[in-house]
Parts: sequence; C-alpha cells; structure tokens
Amino acid sequence: MLHTFLESETKEIVRNSMDYTLFSWSKQKGIDPIAVKHASGVYLYDYDGKRYIDFSSGLMNVNIGHGDQRITQAVVRQMQEVSYVTPSCVTGVRGELGKKLAAICPGDLNKAFFTLCGATSMENAIKLARHYSGRHKILSRYQSYHGSSIGAMAASGDPRKIPTDSQQPANFIHFDLPHLYRWEYGEANLLKESVQSLERVLAYEGPANVAAIILEGESGSSGCLKYPVGYLKAVRKLCDQHGILIIMDEVMSGFGRTGKWFGFENHDIIPDMIAMAKGLTCGYLPFGCLMVSDPIAAKYDDTMLALGLTYSAHPVCCAAALATLKVYEDDGLIENAHEMGKYIEQQVELLKMKHPSIGDFRNTGLLGCIELVKDRKTKQPMAPFNAIPAEMTVMNKVAAKIKELGMYTFVRWGYIFIAPPLCVTKEQIDEGLEIISEAISIADEEGYTGEKNL
Repeated sequence: MLHTFLESETKEIVRNSMDYTLFSWSKQKGIDPIAVKHASGVYLYDYDGKRYIDFSSGLMNVNIGHGDQRITQAVVRQMQEVSYVTPSCVTGVRGELGKKLAAICPGDLNKAFFTLCGATSMENAIKLARHYSGRHKILSRYQSYHGSSIGAMAASGDPRKIPTDSQQPANFIHFDLPHLYRWEYGEANLLKESVQSLERVLAYEGPANVAAIILEGESGSSGCLKYPVGYLKAVRKLCDQHGILIIMDEVMSGFGRTGKWFGFENHDIIPDMIAMAKGLTCGYLPFGCLMVSDPIAAKYDDTMLALGLTYSAHPVCCAAALATLKVYEDDGLIENAHEMGKYIEQQVELLKMKHPSIGDFRNTGLLGCIELVKDRKTKQPMAPFNAIPAEMTVMNKVAAKIKELGMYTFVRWGYIFIAPPLCVTKEQIDEGLEIISEAISIADEEGYTGEKNL
C-alpha cells in the first residue's frame, strides 16, 4: 500500500511540473525527469527510494556536495538577522565576503560586484569592459558557453544561440580554436596556428575597437576542450599589447572544480575580470560575482558605475557564499579534487582498453568528459557537434542506460561528462565508472564501426 502511495505521489509531482512549468533546453513532451525528494553528498534520492549517484554535480555547480547543513545554518542565521537590504546599504557579510574573495583571487583582483548567477556576471562584465575601455567589440571562442541571457548568449559560441541569432546584439565576434584530439600537425604547431589565427581576427576587426576577449578558465559544456599549452599566456601578451581586457568565465571551472581555486590558475595568468557563480554557493542559493581589478575599479572612484541589480549583494546569498568558501577550506575539497581527478584519469585509461568506442578523455581536476567515437582511427564522433535527433540514437540509449543504472550526469552529443562533487571518494568514483562502463557497452555494440581489436 505504501509503495502504491509513493508511486502515486511521484506521478503527481512529475505531472504538476510537466503541466505547469517549462523545462530548459528541452522539448516539453516525452521527457522523464527524476523527481528528487532529497539529496546528500554525491547522491540524489527519488520518491520511490531509488538512489542516483550525481556524476555532474547538478550542472557542475554542487561542488561541496548535496545537503550540507552548514550552509543551511548560515542561511537561517542571516535570515533571522536581516534577509534583505538594498544594494546601497551594507551588511557585515557583504564586506566579509568581498574581503575573502579578494584574498582568494590572485593579483589585483580585489573588488567584487555581486550578481545573481553566471549569466548576470557575464552581462555585467561585458558592460563594464565597454564602459571602462570606451571600445565596443567583444571577442570570444566558438565552442564556448557563457550564459543564456541575450548578451551572454551572443558572446557564446554554443549552437544554443542559433535560434536567437536574429535578436543578437551587435559587435560580438567569434574565433576558432582547434583542439589537439583532431589536430593533425603536432601540438607545437597547434599553439602557433591558434595564436596566429587570433592575431588575424584582431587585425581584421581592429584591435583598438576591441574591449575584451572572453575565455573560459577551462572549457566545460562544449566538451572540456583543452587549450594548447601556453595559449592563455600568449593571449595575455596580445591583450597587454593592444590594451584589451581579459574576462575569464569561471562560472563552471571556478571554486576548486579544476583542482585550483580557478581554472585559469592552471595556465599561470591573471585576468582583468573574473565572472563567477555556480561553485560560489554550490546551488544552495542563486548567486554570482564579478571580480574586478584595481585599475578598473579605480576609474569609478569619481565616476558613476553604471551597473545595478535589485538583489546585488543579497545578504542571505552572501552568508551562503561565506559558509561555502569555509567548507572548501575546512574539508580540503580543492586538494581532493586534484587527487580524485588523477584517480579518474587512471581509471578511464583502463576503460579505454575495454571499450573501443572511447576516443578521448579530457579532464582537469574534476571537470572532464569522455568522447565516444564510431572509429578510433578516423575519430568520427558517435554524435557530431550540434547533432540532430536522428544522429543521437546511440547516445540516447547510452544516456537512458546511465539513468536506469542509477546515475545522474550530463550527456551531450557524443560526450559523457564526469564532474562529481569535490567531496567524492575513490569508492564512489569506482561506483560511477562501473555504471558508465556498462552504458558505453551499448556504444561499443551498436555504434562502433571501426576495428575492435584493441
């Protein structure tokens, strides 16, 4: 009788959401969402009691894991004191959080403008770059994603922007950056060609017109595509030469995800601005931040800063962020991300020996994805970039098997993402990779057309 009740409750929960809410990036019929009742650590639990290991940290944001009551307690304490003040007022947590972020960020990135999410961090970074520089053009990479609002989406090179291209604001320019897995001419030549390609785009657009170049600290949803070694240093040099700002999008790769506080720290550069969100509060509350260098901030000592949000520096969100940053440090999560990332890399190398359809694994810390291919020699992807539904048959089966076996993770085109919470253990990694291995067997049998003798 209890099981029937729970089953009925689950159906009602799903039906209400299906009937009265819209789902992001999805057709609205024929989807089968997990009805999550509660979550703890690296696991989600539905209303029927089924457990799912979360191998993508929600949307690569629940870095500290689910259900950490230290965040709940910090939020409750702040709400009991004051739940909201206008951004023209200050609270203790606002200043404390700004001071803590200044200590975490390298160089002269000492001023925080608090936002609501990654997209609003990017929107304000774009506006500030233009205000500060007096220039109008923004350069960014094809195969990148910077948010779903109109400006952030225009800066993105992700195909999700295509339906709104006709509404896109002007002066966003994209450049291509090949990646090593399919580059035929050697890594040294890849760096040379990548830098020269960017130099050509700057020459064509006029570097004196370019306000900023936007890059992800480490590539995320586009497939964890790697920068050529030395590329970001070369970009920093070009920007310094031409007076162009560097905006690093650390929304996904920030806060320990790559084994360092920020992804760009793996490349030994310091940007002019950092856009952040996700891991700042790990999804416990919506929140974001734009960190700005001292020279940029100084311009507005006697000039109006033409940026504003009703919920900027929301005290409850600031409290959640402060508590979250303490969890990273108290629990050694950044160090664990580095160590567990190395362990995952070792274990995926073993999976490659078992599964011919694994073409490549790209990973930094706990931000990685397996790319499945139809043929290892030709490197033909199991599903191409911006695949249409007919090209997703095999990958849809792989994704369905992953869910059936008790895993929630991000599957896109031919990619299976591996980005568990930073508190993950070796035993939990083994559990997750066992599920992924069983699902990949479908691709080996139904999608792989190359030589199977490994």
